[in-house]
Amino acid sequence: MSVRVRFSPSPTGTLHMGGARTALFNWLFARHHHGTFILRIEDTDTTRSTAEHAENLCRVLRLLGLHWDEGPEVGGPHAPYRQSARLPLYGAAFEKLRETGAIYPCYCTPDELETRREAARIQGQPPRYDRRCLDMGATERQALERQGRKPAWRLHVPDGARVVVSDLVKGEVGFDTASLDDFIVVRSDGSPTYNFAVVVDDIEMEITHVLRGDEHLANTPKQLLLYQALGATPPAFGHLPMILAADRTKLSKRHGSVAVEEFLAEGLLEEAILNYCALLGWSPPDEQEVLSLHEIVESFSLERVNSAAAVYDLEKLRWMNAQHLRRLTPTQILHRADAWLRAAGLLPPLPGPPLDKVIDAVTERVQTFADLPTAIEYFYRRPTVYDPDGTAKYFVPETAERLRKAAERLATCVAFDAEAAEILYRSLADQLGIKAAQVIHPTRLALTGRTVGPSLFHIMALLGRDETTARLRRAADWITAGGWKP
Repeated sequence: MSVRVRFSPSPTGTLHMGGARTALFNWLFARHHHGTFILRIEDTDTTRSTAEHAENLCRVLRLLGLHWDEGPEVGGPHAPYRQSARLPLYGAAFEKLRETGAIYPCYCTPDELETRREAARIQGQPPRYDRRCLDMGATERQALERQGRKPAWRLHVPDGARVVVSDLVKGEVGFDTASLDDFIVVRSDGSPTYNFAVVVDDIEMEITHVLRGDEHLANTPKQLLLYQALGATPPAFGHLPMILAADRTKLSKRHGSVAVEEFLAEGLLEEAILNYCALLGWSPPDEQEVLSLHEIVESFSLERVNSAAAVYDLEKLRWMNAQHLRRLTPTQILHRADAWLRAAGLLPPLPGPPLDKVIDAVTERVQTFADLPTAIEYFYRRPTVYDPDGTAKYFVPETAERLRKAAERLATCVAFDAEAAEILYRSLADQLGIKAAQVIHPTRLALTGRTVGPSLFHIMALLGRDETTARLRRAADWITAGGWKP
């Protein structure tokens, strides 16, 4: 049997990490088993669903590289792939349920239902539907319809039964039908409910496995009853673990941006986001954390999906992004960080060292593409300010003369490279009778305006002899003019 899975988001907002994880696990399962990954847009919630959100979902999935085999913009043998365009299919399934007596009309108004639920709560009973309309005669139904009432249709849930979900992640989970109520299948306005539409779609699209978030587990027994009523074989179900914040509370915006589009805008790599999402509930056989998408596909299995909640950690995501960024060549980084470099005015290239060489020097110290402009700008723009803590510590009065002496020595250096600069600096420190750090740290501050960064002598080699000496003299003059503060 060929694997057929689907990701079926409601287009009511942006794609968040939870949805991205669900999409990824379905995509991985399909790719690992050489199956079919289907995108289905569940847009029957007309009050919240929008075409713009649907387009955005598709765009972000494409940016992540989670391309679908069937679905919007692609087509397929089970089109259409938007629920709002599939109403005739639901009508046919509804007629089948009605003909077999699996469903019955309910004329109770929302107010009547709420009144009876409240009465049940007061009596300490579960607020379930009391089946008032189950055995209603034709005469009473006709009278209610003459009043203008239109019925909703409920599934007649069998009494005293137990529905068992053989979950691929959680194992067997049982539900007593007493807890399920006779739930509505079709609303009084003729629109299908979520559980009914999903089952009809999954049957028609020949879905073999339903992999979705843990919050949908409560829907599964209802859906299994609908499969039974429609005479269809249900797919296998697997419910993925919840994603909690680092403090083990429900994940929300206050725990950091969780919309995938926001992460992409912040300069995170698509492969890092997918790698991180994969580890939210799944662990590879060798426990290695930094993996390519190909490696994840090769190793992926539901047997290694944990049923316990996964914990979302923004710092871990950024760490993982840094690991993936370091796998790229400077040329690849330059190409993919184009938008951030242009926004910072660093492209087209400014006069100075080659961008790819500068990027190679700072890659170990950046986590995202958004960090890159700040990390490299001093190679192309002389610092206009110096780190205040650094000036207090390193730009003491005697530093000015040391920087001038360093500039004089460097100006005479013919073969100017990192090795020559280091030899010259250590020799100068010996002659001045000071520690090398007493001239190295002020030099870094003079050249970059900062106290940390790549190897100082590598920076000097990239800046070149003339720019390096010019910056040293400029900092010395700044100190002499009283720019330093004790």
